[in-house]
Amino acid sequence: MTGTLDIFADMPLDVVIMAAGKGTRMKSKLPKVLHQLAGRALLQHVVDTAAALSARQVTVITGHGATEVEASLASNTRARGQFDLNFVRQEPQLGTGHAVQQTVPVLRDDGVVVVLSGDVPLTQPDTLQQLIAASAGTKLALLTIDFADPTGYGRIVREGDTVKAIVEQKDATPEQRRITEVYSGIMAVPAVRLKQWLARLDNKNAQAEYYLTDIVKFAVADGVPVVAHKTSDAVQVAGVNSPVQLAELERAYQKRIAHQLMEQGVRLADPARLDVRGSLQCGQDVSIDVNCVFEGQVTLGEDVKVGANCVIRNASIAAGAVIHPFTHIEGGAPGSKDAIEVGAGALIGPFARLRPGAKLGAEVHIGNFVEVKNSTLAKGAKANHLAYLGDATVGERVNYGAGSITANYDGANKHRTVIEADVHIGSNCVLIAPLTIGAGGTVGGGSTIAKDTPPLALTVARARQTSIPNWKRPSKQK
Repeated sequence: MTGTLDIFADMPLDVVIMAAGKGTRMKSKLPKVLHQLAGRALLQHVVDTAAALSARQVTVITGHGATEVEASLASNTRARGQFDLNFVRQEPQLGTGHAVQQTVPVLRDDGVVVVLSGDVPLTQPDTLQQLIAASAGTKLALLTIDFADPTGYGRIVREGDTVKAIVEQKDATPEQRRITEVYSGIMAVPAVRLKQWLARLDNKNAQAEYYLTDIVKFAVADGVPVVAHKTSDAVQVAGVNSPVQLAELERAYQKRIAHQLMEQGVRLADPARLDVRGSLQCGQDVSIDVNCVFEGQVTLGEDVKVGANCVIRNASIAAGAVIHPFTHIEGGAPGSKDAIEVGAGALIGPFARLRPGAKLGAEVHIGNFVEVKNSTLAKGAKANHLAYLGDATVGERVNYGAGSITANYDGANKHRTVIEADVHIGSNCVLIAPLTIGAGGTVGGGSTIAKDTPPLALTVARARQTSIPNWKRPSKQK
């Protein structure tokens, strides 16, 4: 390795993200960079990319909706603590060069600066690493791409292999407009040079704006090499300016995820009908039917089968479990007590709902229209239809009847129901917590139980049946 490369390898990386635009074409009150793609704000995708590059410092330029953008990013940045996060404001907004000028007071002189856009969410870290390597700590490196229709983009003007200028669409000559290589809006540049060139910008152009791209001509004038790293993947440089473009990028992202899963051996009934809005880890021989949505952090063990139209959030589903169609699993924060666990060989659904804190053991059955919240069900327990289990601890092999509920809320506090092993709960029962149903016991259908029951007992709590002959229903008065 040469001495120059040794020095470059030790240079810190600082990332600047332009996120000040209004996004008029989005036709929304929400700042453009906060619109979501795959469950995360566009800007969050870019910040996460900066984290993947091991950036020392990330500086976000805000403007329109600055307070909302800054608050959202400060509270949601998953890479918090990995880098220094700064905000600077561009008010008024006088062009891309003017935007980056606002970062000068917080940029350090000893690093390489990568300039990104908050509405270009899918640039890959390895592409940026190649761009940074092209800069080598001394050059101005531009990420470029060839477009058959380059309308609206700054053209890359070369002499041979050397980049001489970027010319914006409105300032380009007819000959320059025929150039198909365009600037993506992403660059890597030594911080010291960037600061010098930003100080020399002016707004003598068709739009009366301060163009960041003008630093190319300053680099050429100063004898600093300008290099272009060309990508062929348009998705990586695609920005979002309208709901149509946002939807197009969403599908491009999901297609990428679907292909990655299939390459790992996951069987997808239709790759075009999958949405992953977080992370999805799959074991061997997992199959996923159409129209499934995975949010937060989801893990599917070996041989798990997920039926059509399921929504699964923050859950760990063990080997051999079957999630039947139309099941809704909504766990709380990953790693918390509210994350959901489904045991090996469990059968869930169809039309079941698991809420935060559901912990299901091996071979548990949760059937149609059963809701489970903050409850633990041990191995082999079954609630096959039309039931509610909230704040409950359910033992092994319990059979929980249709229409039965735990009455866990007294209007002020939640209370726990304990159903010990081998209990049978009949249909249409109400278990009023706090309550313990003793092991091996049976609760007769239609019972309302408010006191603990002993083991192995049959407990029935319902009024004696009464029939009144020839009873007539009340009639409406005329």
